[in-house]
Amino acid sequence: MVVRNGLRLFSPAAALVKTPESFFRRKPIETQVVLASLRDASDLLRFLLNGGNSVKAGVLAAAFRRIGRPEFADEILKAMKAAGYGVREGDPFEPAQTFGALPAAGSPIVGRIHAMWKSMRGEVEKNFSKPPGLPENKARYLGFVDDIYKSDAYHSLSIEGYSVTMALIERVQRGDWDPDLHDDDRRNRDALAARGYWQTFQKVKATVADIIAGANPGARARASHPDWYRQLFQPCVAAGLAPAGALAGYRNEAVYLRTSRYVPPRWEAVRDAMAALFDLLESETEPSVRAVLGHWLFGFVHPYPDGNGRMARFLMNAMLASGGYPWTVIRVEDRDAYLTALDRASIDTDIAPFAAFIAERVRWSMETTAKGDAEG
Repeated sequence: MVVRNGLRLFSPAAALVKTPESFFRRKPIETQVVLASLRDASDLLRFLLNGGNSVKAGVLAAAFRRIGRPEFADEILKAMKAAGYGVREGDPFEPAQTFGALPAAGSPIVGRIHAMWKSMRGEVEKNFSKPPGLPENKARYLGFVDDIYKSDAYHSLSIEGYSVTMALIERVQRGDWDPDLHDDDRRNRDALAARGYWQTFQKVKATVADIIAGANPGARARASHPDWYRQLFQPCVAAGLAPAGALAGYRNEAVYLRTSRYVPPRWEAVRDAMAALFDLLESETEPSVRAVLGHWLFGFVHPYPDGNGRMARFLMNAMLASGGYPWTVIRVEDRDAYLTALDRASIDTDIAPFAAFIAERVRWSMETTAKGDAEG
């Protein structure tokens, strides 16, 4: 045990030895992240051997074997046997509670994100039908993206608490907005937000065009999302309402959510977390999983000081495009259900409500586009 900042803390190895077997089943993600973080078995063995703890040695050996670290399991069994202890392996996890090999001995947030992704992706797939596939008529697909802009901007900005109207959104869209000549445009927080949304939408649409042309969706989003963010807040910087440093990128301070009990990770973990998220987006084969888990995990990490909700919805729609799903709007009237489902995923690691919510909105969007095609 060590004391840091007035807290009495166990080392990871000591905690694993002291933790009861039932905790492994109650907190499978957390336990496996700690198991994967160990560089070797020596610290564990020191506690196990000095305490003659053959029962826990069997539990930990089985746990390591389940997470794809058989070399750790074998090392524990050999050392205990050499010291004269008989060990019987006892798996502490339920059948569906392990998620394959996690990144070894890295940042804990990386292991946690990988474990959550693997545990949740099946639930997302259950809620979605087979993706339509990349559109043959790419111009028509992008035309629908243009057509839905006003609705998307109105609902996305309203969810974040901005007081926007369709008239304001249309005025910004057609370029009838000049903060250099009109004081109201320069000082109007809602108009500035609408202008930033319009600028970002154009950048996201360009990313979507690359994706439906066959680019790797995760790689394109990794490369382009910093520019999305800059465009979102550039009008506020240009108007002098935000410092130039607001365009720097990922946060370097804590953030807290006004309407949620969930607390995002410390800022020091954000860079590792975002790299892990985009690694998963690049390697994922199911577009629906990219869209739902990409959206949720972006909010889970909360990488930016502001704008995370809008950015997460942009990312979701870019990932939906990778399967040929249409651009999908989250309506402001569904705000409470939407935020509650996000909380369930972030606080309780229960993705089912959010997956079902997004799947229903995507089905509605698909039916709307199909109806429009039939009428056209």
